[in-house]
Amino acid sequence: MLQAKIKSVQCLSLAGLHRMAYKEWGDESNPNVLVCVHGVTRVSDDFDNMARALAGDYRVICPDIVGRGRSDWLKNPQLYRIPQYVSDIVTLLARVLPDAESQKVDWFGTSMGGLIGMGLASLPGNPIRKLVLNDIGPVLAPQALQRIGDYIGQDLRFDSFEDGAKFIRDVSLSFGEHTEQEWHKLATDVLRQDKDGKWVRHYDMGLALPFRSATPESADADQAMLWAAYEAIQCPTLLVRGAESDLLSPETARLMTERGPKATLVEIPNVGHAPTFIHDDQIAIAKQFLLG
Repeated sequence: MLQAKIKSVQCLSLAGLHRMAYKEWGDESNPNVLVCVHGVTRVSDDFDNMARALAGDYRVICPDIVGRGRSDWLKNPQLYRIPQYVSDIVTLLARVLPDAESQKVDWFGTSMGGLIGMGLASLPGNPIRKLVLNDIGPVLAPQALQRIGDYIGQDLRFDSFEDGAKFIRDVSLSFGEHTEQEWHKLATDVLRQDKDGKWVRHYDMGLALPFRSATPESADADQAMLWAAYEAIQCPTLLVRGAESDLLSPETARLMTERGPKATLVEIPNVGHAPTFIHDDQIAIAKQFLLG
């Protein structure tokens, strides 16, 4: 079975240097590069199935965004925000692209990964050729943000892997139907055993700090900036929405087909936030847009 290489790159924040890990699939000499970026509490391993399916066409790069997975944690948790993540990705692309000044990449971003993609794709001279936004847009439903913020900040420790896996499954039911084996992998990817033998989630609990410090005024300002970023995007854009999503509303999705890059919209039935792109039928949606 095709396996990924685990690599890392050193990045910079206002708090100092940190290491960002990434998985690399496919031929290192392939000039066609696809970057896949996960959601706020997920990891690069989420894209294992899709990377294997596309590794014949692309060199697939899947980072663990700082504070998560195999990457370092930031000394200042207030820096866990989109500008820092975009900066880290620019550093990563300088590492992985032979000719970073002229080479293009395609982007697949789930939730937070889509926001990072929007931020990068809005910049003049950016390298994104095609953009896939998986269940994310400029308007983030407040109740969904509250749910995610509460979930992120729970510093839980489980006595057994089975207990932790049940929790991950319970909070991830909006992902839609998956087999027992797929649920097991979704849990394995994000659970770690600590020095006391307890099972914990992989990420820095400090990720919750920016959520907790948000105000209605800052939320309005963030939404205005996200719309400005979206409307600056010029590349072909595919918007995927889980038909039952509580984060990306049907109205926001409709507006995204009319504004900015005028995204092509595909809705996936019986799924909320967010489609996992583990299954062949979902992978085919991305593959058709990226390679069609």
